Amino acid sequence: MFSKLHNAAEQLNNVIVGKPRQIRQALVCLLAGGHLLIEDIPGVGKTTLAHALAITLGLKMNRLQFTSDLMPADVIGISIYEREKNAFVFHPGPVFSQVVLADEINRATPKTQSALLEAMEERQVTAEGKTYPLPHPFFVLATQNPLNQVGTFPLPESQLDRFLMCISLGYPDAAAERALLMGNDRRQMLQTLPTVMQVSELIEAQKAIKQIHCSPSLLDYLQKLLQETRRNGLFNTGLSPRAGLALLQAARAWAALEGRDHVIPEDVQAVFIPVAAHRLHPLASTSGNTLSSQVLLAKLLQQVAV
Repeated sequence: MFSKLHNAAEQLNNVIVGKPRQIRQALVCLLAGGHLLIEDIPGVGKTTLAHALAITLGLKMNRLQFTSDLMPADVIGISIYEREKNAFVFHPGPVFSQVVLADEINRATPKTQSALLEAMEERQVTAEGKTYPLPHPFFVLATQNPLNQVGTFPLPESQLDRFLMCISLGYPDAAAERALLMGNDRRQMLQTLPTVMQVSELIEAQKAIKQIHCSPSLLDYLQKLLQETRRNGLFNTGLSPRAGLALLQAARAWAALEGRDHVIPEDVQAVFIPVAAHRLHPLASTSGNTLSSQVLLAKLLQQVAV
């Protein structure tokens, strides 16, 4: 079961060159039943990763290009009157898919961004008083442009908290970039990618993650990390209990991909920063300089004893 996920990772590494850790993090999000936010500049492979992931795992994908004039009905769907039935019939929107690529999500207004909140948390959509279940599995991969670019709206904390991880692809190194320049066109590669894993196998793998053992001492360590973010005075607020559950589930998925049936502290450390950084807002230091959440969390990992 998990061996096929390793095969999927190898295939994805041939498409997105030089980013094995980010590909592993994307698979962890999907395996843990969470959602992924990729924040980076345009042109580094965010959309290509989403397409490759869906094709490799045999999942149906819809792409939503978020713009300032996008409306909530464009996301979740709309009811249209049909004369033959003499009634309004709900027509599902693009969110009714196993993989939803929310491209440039922070270019839409907060009203439209909030249309995804219920879908991401409850795996359902409510329209005109009626609830419609979403497909299973359901995975949102959103891309976000840097907030200093023109025409962006920052995601609110409630929206950010729905994402299991926030990562960045970044520029490729020299060897990876040379491979991109000399290799095949990525769009052509996507058309010939085989499906490595069936949907039913992915669902079974997601269920198996919940059986990965976590010892009491491991939970003690995880709680220490959560408590340290709340009392060290470096952030506006610390990590919530929901963030703690997300951290534990991500650590279980990381352990499974490492071939273990139990979680060790290194698994928690591997996922801690991408799970926690986008949920925390650093306070300005006495010198007036504000360090990034990633830097502060890296120091926190060194300070909290295993």
